[in-house]
Amino acid sequence: MTAPTSSSLASKLTQGVAVLTIAAIFFALGLWQLDRAKALKESLLTSTFVDYTVVPLETITKAREGLPAEAINRWVQVSGNYVADFNAPNQVDGKGEVNDWQVGLLQVGADKGILVVRGLWSERLLNPDISQAMVIDIKGQLLAHQSSDHSLNSDGIISRLDSSVIVGLTDLDLFDGYVMASSESREGEKLIRQRPTPEKLSSRIPGYYWQHLSYVVIWWLMAGVVLYLPFYRRRVNP
Repeated sequence: MTAPTSSSLASKLTQGVAVLTIAAIFFALGLWQLDRAKALKESLLTSTFVDYTVVPLETITKAREGLPAEAINRWVQVSGNYVADFNAPNQVDGKGEVNDWQVGLLQVGADKGILVVRGLWSERLLNPDISQAMVIDIKGQLLAHQSSDHSLNSDGIISRLDSSVIVGLTDLDLFDGYVMASSESREGEKLIRQRPTPEKLSSRIPGYYWQHLSYVVIWWLMAGVVLYLPFYRRRVNP
């Protein structure tokens, strides 16, 4: 009788370890989804918060690196000379109006560059005396690059405000994101023109957040079911 008893005990221990392992995996998956929901909510708060303190661009972000979350929406100042000009069609401003925007590639220093929304494309000829040799001082809001296309890429036209779409057109080391210029000046004299405002961001928690929370409930419910099954089997088969 000793051998069968030992075999039965070993089998129960093996089953117990298996049940606990599976339950622990489900519980860990729930924690993972909970962390993702928390990270999503924090990133949303970061993307809608605006710090109006003006800081030099290169103190909060670097060329050839992803835009840090804490740098998004910061007000920055940067100086350089425009080396290229693009039309960004079908852009939506803070008033919900759709227009084509003039976007300049600003060379910063000897080998860096960043996209700058200068104004409406229809007003691109307002300052004909501005040349590529002139240093322009810019103040504006640093925004994350756009992820969806507003048009097709073609000669002189960019599909979205994203430095990745012009990588093949320049040798400059590009900054991630772009600057929505609120002012441009040369030697203290401001360039007067209409300035678009950024599209308004909603602080409403998106559906993905609640989806992550629903997965938390599902994974933890499955962990509970796994732990309960051995006791259920004992009741059914006494």
